[in-house]
Amino acid sequence: MQFTKMHGAGNDFIIINNIIEKIPKEKFPYLASRLCTRRLSIGADGIMFVDNPTGDADFRMNFYNADGSEGEMCGNGARCICRYGFEKGLAGEKQRIETLSGVVEGLRLDKRNYRVKLNRPTIFKQNYSLELDGKEYNCSYVELGDPGLPHLMVELPGFKEMEEEELYKIGQGLRKHKMLAKGANVNFFSFNQNGDLYARTFERGVEDFTLACGTGAGSLGFTLLKKGILKGDVARVNMPGGVLTINLEGNNEGYEDIIISGPTNIVAEGIILDEELA
Repeated sequence: MQFTKMHGAGNDFIIINNIIEKIPKEKFPYLASRLCTRRLSIGADGIMFVDNPTGDADFRMNFYNADGSEGEMCGNGARCICRYGFEKGLAGEKQRIETLSGVVEGLRLDKRNYRVKLNRPTIFKQNYSLELDGKEYNCSYVELGDPGLPHLMVELPGFKEMEEEELYKIGQGLRKHKMLAKGANVNFFSFNQNGDLYARTFERGVEDFTLACGTGAGSLGFTLLKKGILKGDVARVNMPGGVLTINLEGNNEGYEDIIISGPTNIVAEGIILDEELA
């Protein structure tokens, strides 16, 4: 079984071309949880199986989290798979990628930088208070696509200086909050004295913080721009793995597209020889 390992701003993925490998879909969850396990296997935040599309897209991206659960979409994963699709001859510089949440459009900017238009927001709650361990958190809530990929935005000044154990506990508690029917990815954010935006995402399915989250950065940028906390139509989101740029672009359909841009990196290509795979 051949694989490619990539990351986008530190958010790392395994990619398998299932057009060639022809792995039955029922094996995807097991392979995801096995191959994404660090130390025992390749290790990654998620895995993507490339398949033939069911519609008029260039190809289909079947995304699975590290715990084996299927994900609706993944922004950094989509940017990485755009580069993969271009360099493997599956698509041109402009691409249409079929995902569980709908078709996303990708564009090659240069050799390593790619942008994707995220699934549009189907739910947006600007003020969404949640109580956790006796403390009230004033949040915003966004779902991208249909079925919606859930993101919770939580302003938490000083989160960068907090003890990791404390921040993890808050992230885990909000991610599994009883008021969120399907849970959510939790995006903590704050501004420094120069007004620079910093964020960290506790990802559903990874069940931990990742170095970057594309749909999280997109949801955060969208929220802050729509609420007027950031001015204009561009947001730069500093995440531990790098900077992601979010643009809101108007269209003729009465809503604004969320565009996420940033770097990709091909780490390795090879053959999976895991003797413990069932």
